Amino acid sequence: MFTPKQMKDGLPKLDGSSILGFTSIDDSDLILKPDPSTFAVIPWYEENKTARLLCDVYWGAGRGRLSRDPRGIAQGAEEWVKTAGFDYSAWGPEVEFFVFDKAHWDVLTPYKGQSYSIESVEAPWSQEGTGYPMGLQEGYYPSTPSDTLTPFRNECVNVLSENFGILCDNHHHEVATAGQCEIDIKYDYLTNSADATQSYKFVIRNIAKRFGKIATMMPKPISMDSGSGMHTNVSLWKDDENVFFEEGQDGELSQVGRYFCGGILDHANALCAISNPTTNSYHRLVPGYEAPVYVAWSGSNRSAIVRIPRHFEGRDYAHLKRLEFRAPDPSANPYLVFSSVLAAGIDGVKKKTDPGDQVKEDIFKMTKEERRKHGIGVLPASLGEALLELESDRIFLKPIFKDEVIDKIIELERKDQRDIAVRPHPHEFYLYFDV
Repeated sequence: MFTPKQMKDGLPKLDGSSILGFTSIDDSDLILKPDPSTFAVIPWYEENKTARLLCDVYWGAGRGRLSRDPRGIAQGAEEWVKTAGFDYSAWGPEVEFFVFDKAHWDVLTPYKGQSYSIESVEAPWSQEGTGYPMGLQEGYYPSTPSDTLTPFRNECVNVLSENFGILCDNHHHEVATAGQCEIDIKYDYLTNSADATQSYKFVIRNIAKRFGKIATMMPKPISMDSGSGMHTNVSLWKDDENVFFEEGQDGELSQVGRYFCGGILDHANALCAISNPTTNSYHRLVPGYEAPVYVAWSGSNRSAIVRIPRHFEGRDYAHLKRLEFRAPDPSANPYLVFSSVLAAGIDGVKKKTDPGDQVKEDIFKMTKEERRKHGIGVLPASLGEALLELESDRIFLKPIFKDEVIDKIIELERKDQRDIAVRPHPHEFYLYFDV
């Protein structure tokens, strides 16, 4: 049982050296301070009632907040945006994920060989013979019985709303075969939305387990099919008004909205190290699979990295005016993604960075010369390239991120990059074994 004093002072229950990226072993005593607003009863523990509380992380001995606590970074970003002249920012992530029947991998003896396999009754390679398999990139909005996961998503939405207080706009099967899903979270304040995203992942995995399946937020688990993104919708607000909305402007996007967009485009390559933090992320960011590759903005054009959704127009829908940053994927930490995108956008507002003309053509069909004429850049092709971009373009993050946080991000991701670089890929045997 928590006492009022424990809720106020926190619990001395965390070894920071055992949490990736937190502390070293020689200075690792941390305190967890529960946030009572995040209290949620976990419904799948039926015999022994169990609740969940998210916590803020502090150093022991009264040394203040841990600078590497992602939630603390997000809370700091919410305070910082007020110094830029706005009351708050609103965030609505669109988190995609896969739900497989089974997944296997063998990587423990890399010198002998490595492999993985995926099983799904929805997949075109399924040998079950009892369903209606979907072809590659043919999974968008199917009806039952092809979509086998409607009951699963219904249960996820029920648990998210009834037990965790997270409102969902809609859910559906996504483009990829083999159980790709999306459940959209209603927009909220920055930290609240990041909390909801982390709770979302927790709920998805546990409900999948109860359905006898396995869920993954891995960006690109299936070759030659669409990967999973976390399109991030953002708007700025002041005096209960959406600052991004301005009637009569092109796309009803205000000048502040344009500058914010310009900031994202200006820092897009560096942002990738945070919004796409795994080597697997860059298997998704390739042309032909509905993932953004080119640095440009547009209205309803989904080939651009920043989109201005235009489903509805007019003052009645001013609250929906937003920028949709399409690069992030669900392997990313939402506290860090939202905070870094906010830093980039506000940097654009302060510097009055114009994003240029929006691109209305399908960028995927443009030639290299046509893209050059439009001033369209290209996102990093690998995690290594993204880390180089972050190393050379990090000043815009300084109002929110301490240097030690950025340094630790680079250090940890460089390790992942090296781990992959030293291991041969199975497809290389197909390409090169007989050279």
